[in-house]
Amino acid sequence: MTQSFNPVQEWEQRRDQATRYYQQGKLQESLALATKNLELARAISDRAKEGYTLNDLGLAHLGCWQPQRALECFEQALLVAQDISNARAEATALSNLGSTYSRLGKFSQALKYLDQALKIFRRLQDTQGEVSTLNDVALIYTKLGEPKRALLLQHQILSMRRLLGDFSGEGTTLNGLGFAYSILGQHGQALEFLQEALSIQRAVKNFVGEATTMNNIASVYSDLGQPKQALLLYYQVLLSRRALQDRSGEATTLNNIGYTYSILGNNWQAMKFYKQAIAIYQELGDRLGEISSLLNMGNLYASTKRKKKALSCYQNAHELSQQIEYQPLSQKVQQQIDSL
Repeated sequence: MTQSFNPVQEWEQRRDQATRYYQQGKLQESLALATKNLELARAISDRAKEGYTLNDLGLAHLGCWQPQRALECFEQALLVAQDISNARAEATALSNLGSTYSRLGKFSQALKYLDQALKIFRRLQDTQGEVSTLNDVALIYTKLGEPKRALLLQHQILSMRRLLGDFSGEGTTLNGLGFAYSILGQHGQALEFLQEALSIQRAVKNFVGEATTMNNIASVYSDLGQPKQALLLYYQVLLSRRALQDRSGEATTLNNIGYTYSILGNNWQAMKFYKQAIAIYQELGDRLGEISSLLNMGNLYASTKRKKKALSCYQNAHELSQQIEYQPLSQKVQQQIDSL
């Protein structure tokens, strides 16, 4: 007896597998399955499934650091959701658009989309969607140099996630809390939250989250004046991120390794890692990351009395900073130029 072909079942099974791949950091595999699912959803003229798949595709592109392609998918998903009057899908697409603009350093645009998403999620009493969106808002406050505001939100999110029994999301929020406390210089509290986050991420096998948290723990050790301990952790994180093909995370870790070598006085190694980080940031079009590495390189040149090279790094960083909405960073770049 032959099994009847059921395209809806096929779509659902493929989506489940794509979601598993996405959570494991296997983004190319997730992307391939979501692409097939989009063709299938359109072939069976199922507009709702088409919208869901466009969101899945957008998230996979975002994970691969292809923000422009992610934006295209989320914008299409938003149009589909509005066409079929699917409010929850509309809020999800708005939230994802906000998250993508945040990655591009366009924070006012990001907050506009996130605010629209929050209003819909609250009207629908969709706490899970609200929490996920609030998490992105908190992240923007941290990037904008407002860690205290981010902390207030993160504590609120943590309570909500615990009420929902969202164990995996709890790990993400604990990492966000740890990161915010580290920026405020409260290293003991930062480590407490980061270690708790790490335990959860290992339990739920969130490999991408685990690498991010380990990277943040290493940064705290570096701030505490333990660069050798930080370096050991960074090298572990680098291996993980390469195995996960997480190019954005790899660049961040290369930059951090470079910075740690500069603390240890190994300038040649520091410069080697900064250059590797910049090459990846340029390939990804990650201006925020590139500015960070250029400033670190400039500082290293300035400390070794190579003012012309330092100025060249700072000027490149200044040009890039004009393309993003990130006042603290623009001011920091200008201060470095003035100090020369």
